[in-house]
Amino acid sequence: MAAQPAAGGAPRPARRIRSLATVLAVACACLVSGYPDPARAAAVAPAADCGTALPDSFWRAPVDTLPVHPDSARYVSSIGAAEPLHPDFGSGLVDGRPIGIPITVSDTTVPESKVSFDIAEESDPSGYRIPQNARIENGPASDGDRHVIVWDRVLCKSYELWNAKRQGGNAWHAGGGAVFDLRSNALRPDGWTSADAAGLAILPGLVRYDEAASGRIDHAIRITVPRSDQSYVWPARHQAGAAADPALPPMGLRLRLKSSVDTSQLAPQAKAVAEALKKYGAIVADNGSAWFVSGEENSRWDNDQLAGLKGFKGSDFEAVDASGLQQSPDSGAVAPR
Repeated sequence: MAAQPAAGGAPRPARRIRSLATVLAVACACLVSGYPDPARAAAVAPAADCGTALPDSFWRAPVDTLPVHPDSARYVSSIGAAEPLHPDFGSGLVDGRPIGIPITVSDTTVPESKVSFDIAEESDPSGYRIPQNARIENGPASDGDRHVIVWDRVLCKSYELWNAKRQGGNAWHAGGGAVFDLRSNALRPDGWTSADAAGLAILPGLVRYDEAASGRIDHAIRITVPRSDQSYVWPARHQAGAAADPALPPMGLRLRLKSSVDTSQLAPQAKAVAEALKKYGAIVADNGSAWFVSGEENSRWDNDQLAGLKGFKGSDFEAVDASGLQQSPDSGAVAPR
C-alpha cells in the first residue's frame, strides 16, 4: 500500500500488513498492583504515581553498553542505510491532519466501553474504559492506522486500539486492541498481536512532549521499518513480516544511535530524543516508513527543533544484541545486572 505524505514532505508510515492466523491461547487477567478490587487499586494508585512502564521494564533498560548484534550491518542496510531519521510527530497540521499519535489521559474512572474487533482471537475482549473525548490518530477522518491510546492514570492501564472507529454512544470497532496493566511486566500471550504489529504496548514507546521538554527521555522509542522478517524476538510477541528473510529485521529488534554520533549541536527537544536513542535505543514495533520514530501529537512541539533529527540517517544506527536482558520469555522485566 502506498505511503501517505507527512511533515517535511516525507511519507507517512504505510498501514501495516496484519497476520490473521488464529492463536488458541487464552490470556490471563492480571491484577492491578495485586488488588482484585478496582476501587481499592484506584485508592493506592494516585494519578501522579502511574508511569507508563515499571523501572525494571525492557522499555527502561539502557542498551548503550550492550554488544552490537552480529547481523547489525545487514539489518541497517535492509531498513535503509541512506534513509533519514524522521520524527513522526510534531505540532500543527500536515495535509489538514495532526501529526503523531494522540494520548488521551483519563484521570477519572469512566464506564467500560463495548469494543468489537476484526482480529478478535488475538484481542482483549473487554476492560476498555475509553472517554468520550478520546482522540484518533491523524484525526477522525484518517484512513491510516487510526490508533486510539488511552492512559488511564486511575487504574494505571493503557487501552490501545488499532484502526479504531466510533460506533456511537460508548461503542467502538477496531482492527485489534489490547489492555495493558502498567504495573505489570507480563507480556501478551505468545503469538498475539496488539494495537501494534509486535504485540507490544504503544504508550510506553512514544516520545512525549513533557519528557522531551524536561531534557530527559528515560525509555526506548517505538520505530517502524519498511519490511520485517517473519519472526520476532523478545520482548515482541507477534510478527507481520513481508518475507522469511534473515536480512530483514525481526519485530522486537533493538536499535540504537551510535555513541560516536555528535548530538551536541541539536536544539533541546531534538537532543532529548537523540540522547534517548543512544542510551535506550528504539524497538522495531511495526511496518511503515524507514526510521520513523513515534511520538505524541502535541501542539507544544517545536517542529523546527525536531527537524534537526532528520540530519541523522540509517548508517548512524546499529542493531543491538539485547538477548542478555531477558529474564523470562513471558515477562518484560529485565534480568538483574
